[in-house]
Amino acid sequence: MAEVLFYERPVPLNRTAHKDLRMRPLPNVSFAAKVHSVPLTGVEFAPAARDFPILFAGSTLEEAGPMALLGLRQEENLFIGEEGFWENGVYIPAFVRRYPFVLAEKPAGAEGDDFTVFLDEAFDGFNNEEGERLFNEDGTDAPALTNAVNFLGEFQDHVRRTQWFMGKLREHNLLEPRTINLSNPAGKQINLNGLFVVNEEKLRALDDKVAGELLREGAFGWIYAHLVSLSNIDRMAERLGKREQGTAVAA
Repeated sequence: MAEVLFYERPVPLNRTAHKDLRMRPLPNVSFAAKVHSVPLTGVEFAPAARDFPILFAGSTLEEAGPMALLGLRQEENLFIGEEGFWENGVYIPAFVRRYPFVLAEKPAGAEGDDFTVFLDEAFDGFNNEEGERLFNEDGTDAPALTNAVNFLGEFQDHVRRTQWFMGKLREHNLLEPRTINLSNPAGKQINLNGLFVVNEEKLRALDDKVAGELLREGAFGWIYAHLVSLSNIDRMAERLGKREQGTAVAA
């Protein structure tokens, strides 16, 4: 997963350097306004399937991972408006919700835990005067940081389970390449490449042992949420058309 997709200046969280750091609430999610897709974990497939196409993206099958398609053009998130707010009622992926914190894997051979907490120093909610403290006076984690770290830990657990899921899809040759061809209201063609989807015919042909394992582990639910979500591709084109019409009217 692209861990630092919209993190401008990620640095390791340090109890000494950041002992007085405070955090104001996020005023909006404008930091994600220029991402047209974000990684998604399997447990998010069901709620995300209501709103986005869920596809598997990567330059090769081995690199492919699940993502929520948020826009059809580079640097455009169709779910964030001009004021920087996520559209009301639409699912916000955990990849976005964890900002401005992130877990990053330590280099091989480094001491301590496998992962360390980073924060984005470019986040304008960080300061030394206003908001919730990250550390208490005695240097222990304050509630704001504890909650953030717990969320990061849960997210990482979901990432590991999603990696297992991707391994199973590859092992049983369930993914096939898919190119998405659309046209906007003006007739301009939009082509999305480097995508994969689950092949339903191969899914139905799985033997009972493999199918039973995927069923017990909950993977079938994830697969069908992905397949159902593909109907949102046309809705994305409609959403883009409405944005373009709005831009033309404003002009």
